[in-house]
Amino acid sequence: VLPSLGAGGAERVISFVAQHLNRDKFEVLLLVAASANENKFQVDGVKTVYLNQPRVSRAMPGIIRKIRSFRPDVVLGAIEHLNAVLGFISLFFPKIKFIGREVNVMSVLKTVSKSKKSKLAPYIYSFSYKKLDGIICQSEDMRKDFERRFPFAKHKIVTINNPITIAQLHSGEALGAKEEFKFITVGRLAKQKGHLRILEALSAISFPFNYTIVGDGPEKQAIFNRIKELHLEEKVTHIPFSSDVPELLAKSDLFLQGSYVEGFPNALLESCAMGTPVLAFKAPGGIDEIIQPGVNGYIADDIEDFTQKIEKLAQEIQQWHRSDVSNSVYSRYSQEIILGAYEELFLA
Repeated sequence: VLPSLGAGGAERVISFVAQHLNRDKFEVLLLVAASANENKFQVDGVKTVYLNQPRVSRAMPGIIRKIRSFRPDVVLGAIEHLNAVLGFISLFFPKIKFIGREVNVMSVLKTVSKSKKSKLAPYIYSFSYKKLDGIICQSEDMRKDFERRFPFAKHKIVTINNPITIAQLHSGEALGAKEEFKFITVGRLAKQKGHLRILEALSAISFPFNYTIVGDGPEKQAIFNRIKELHLEEKVTHIPFSSDVPELLAKSDLFLQGSYVEGFPNALLESCAMGTPVLAFKAPGGIDEIIQPGVNGYIADDIEDFTQKIEKLAQEIQQWHRSDVSNSVYSRYSQEIILGAYEELFLA
């Protein structure tokens, strides 16, 4: 079950899992609260039902009806408010296994984004999560945060990282020296993604570069105001949305991540999969699980350190090979490994 198939990490992962589960073991129904007009992901080969509702709360009766008619053994949901709704719905179906998948380190996210309080009171979440049979966390940081928020759920939690959903590169191509370095960031233009501190670091870079920002969001104007203030207009390219992100990543020399918090960053993972090393700020959410310093990138402590590590990577770029960067993540996060973990959970 998903709120929508709009652009987002949860939507990408859950729709991918729905399409690739072993059909000898599973019959799959994808239930979407929103309409098909919001789709950003293809769901070929999966029976998909749209409830055409603007909010999950309004879709609740339709979810109940569809569960009653489909009679599943397992119901999997993603995103905090939907997980809470499924916890309540589970009261009507005591023989069905209900699993919620968390999408972020929520205590940190709410601090960084200064988001308003949830419309649901904490005790409602607590009640609802007690009714779920399992909780999927994407990273160890997320698991630890969830345990602090809901200590009673410790025995229900399983950590399953996100899968790589793109084909592996097999080239041993070295990145090589460039007259102009190509940097890229892919992600929603939101405060927690830290685009502003990336720009601060880039403003101190002396060598020629082009920085591509892929994504859209509420912080767009603030980001472009800062680009102008730092006189980076000629060095920055903005692409609001692209269906060819893997190709853009493969054409870049370095992926830059400014996030203050993540769940398990898909774009960073995909960059490594395409053989493009990454530089990220130290932050909770699986970043230190994915990045192996000196193998597929580096982690920076602050803006000054970020700038210094860009300079370091530029100097040693000829020592990096795309196949080494790619293999560093495929050996741990291939779809076979991650889908196997989902199937094991469902069959337990």
